[in-house]
Amino acid sequence: MHPEDPYGTPPYGGPGPWAPAPPVQRPEPRTAAPGWSGATPAQGTVLPPSAGPLPPYGAPAPAAGYPSPPHTGGEPPHLTAPAEAAPPGPAPGPSAEPDGPGRPLLAKPGAPQAPGPQASGPQASAPQPAPEGADPGFVPVPGDGGPRPTAPPHTDAPGGHGPVPPGGHGAAPHGAWQQYDPWSAPLQGGPAAPPRGPRNRRGLLAVGAVALALLAGGVGGGVGAYVERYGGINDIKLPQAADDAGGRRPDSVAGIAQAALPGVVTIHVRGNAEQGTGTGFVLDRQGHILTNNHVVEPAGTGGEISVTFSGGQTAKAKVVGQDGGYDLAVVQVEGVTGLRPLPLGNSDSVRVGDPVVAIGAPFDLANTVTSGIISAKQRPITAGGEKGDGSDVSYVDALQTDAPINPGNSGGPLVDARARVIGINSAIRAADTGSGSEGGGQGGSIGLGFAIPINQAKRVAEELINTGRATHPVIGVTLEMEYAGDGARVSEHSKGGKQPVTPGGPGAKAGLRAGDVITEVDGAAVHSGEELIVKIRSHRPGDTLLLTLQRGGKQQSVRLRLGSSTAG
Repeated sequence: MHPEDPYGTPPYGGPGPWAPAPPVQRPEPRTAAPGWSGATPAQGTVLPPSAGPLPPYGAPAPAAGYPSPPHTGGEPPHLTAPAEAAPPGPAPGPSAEPDGPGRPLLAKPGAPQAPGPQASGPQASAPQPAPEGADPGFVPVPGDGGPRPTAPPHTDAPGGHGPVPPGGHGAAPHGAWQQYDPWSAPLQGGPAAPPRGPRNRRGLLAVGAVALALLAGGVGGGVGAYVERYGGINDIKLPQAADDAGGRRPDSVAGIAQAALPGVVTIHVRGNAEQGTGTGFVLDRQGHILTNNHVVEPAGTGGEISVTFSGGQTAKAKVVGQDGGYDLAVVQVEGVTGLRPLPLGNSDSVRVGDPVVAIGAPFDLANTVTSGIISAKQRPITAGGEKGDGSDVSYVDALQTDAPINPGNSGGPLVDARARVIGINSAIRAADTGSGSEGGGQGGSIGLGFAIPINQAKRVAEELINTGRATHPVIGVTLEMEYAGDGARVSEHSKGGKQPVTPGGPGAKAGLRAGDVITEVDGAAVHSGEELIVKIRSHRPGDTLLLTLQRGGKQQSVRLRLGSSTAG
């Protein structure tokens, strides 16, 4: 009715679209071999099995005797034997029936196989050589001398996947148009693996070379790292003590530093005109920190003070109170947890020669620890005086130490062997500046350092925290600071409208007069006006002192009850 569709769906049992049928065409007429009728044997004719083994899967087919013309579409024709070439009698073979016009006869499923010569073992598929001059696609059939096609009759394969010849596999292909038979059963054991060629060997060699290079690099790197860390085999190795994981005695310098450092801070001050660095220590868990007044003084009223703890934490601080006469100040930090207040000792119990440790930030080197001893006690020290009016002069009845103290140590603690604070490092004696506060010069330590006794500092700190101001003990007289003699002389003339002896003051009540020279306080010699002030300020207001004085060439003693003043 219409031409066949070369792209149509193949009939049932034919190859699927994944295995297109190869082009197959009948050979052109040629001179037939003797005994060949020129026609194809009829369907069902029993043919002898092919002689010789099958060629390997994928091997080229034997040389074709006829060219393979192009396939023009439709189902490829199958070789069938002509009826006149069949032997007399009923043809052995499966019962067949037509399967449609132009299609080969297919064996019914379950039909008995045609009897015929069978072979077993490897000889079953061994091909026999064709006689000379015969068509290579046919072999002679014994008995009639005529050629027969080598292809066996087709039977339906189980499952409907195409005809399978007897013996389990197809005959060897012959001819260029039969190099691929989509209806033949696969070879036993599957397709043979392609032989390994030179390229595979080169790949294995490359992989082996890369693995060897990686192994050599890893080993070389490991050896190099070992040699770099531990040295070569013949390198000289010096003996060394094992790691000392033990602790330190609490009264050793290391033990003292370990206990005291968490409570020591470094103070940085920035003002409008100047800045500076000092030290302080924690007084309580409310964040109060004690330091020197000359450390925080550069901040003035609008400056900034920051506190850095030994662990590295930093916090802003504000001034709670300060006093220039004692050179002490208290600042406070807020919102800081885990504060470690340092315990306070008793400076009156200190003896000369006791070991001490000074902690501070000399030249901004925070957490610096130095050690020494108490060299002397009750050293009258005056510091400050840069303003010229005496309002910034501090008078200290100091503890002297040879522990190195340098600029930046000011305000730091001087602790005893039990890590208790016994003084506040405040001044040094420098070789190039004479006496004075460490803030007044930049000379290094020569082993003459001075600290405010903690007994005096404790009283002042409590007053600064509670009231913001500190009280000073006074005797109510004006001293002649220019007096060159031995002792402290009461001025003979009024200064600035002030009388030498304040009326109603402690001195007037004790009987002091203008021109008296005070030589001793409680039995301790006094050699100048500064020393007298230092001795007085080492006491509290209300304390009673025994004064020894010279009046008119005669020595006499008087008792005086100290008054109180908040003036610097």
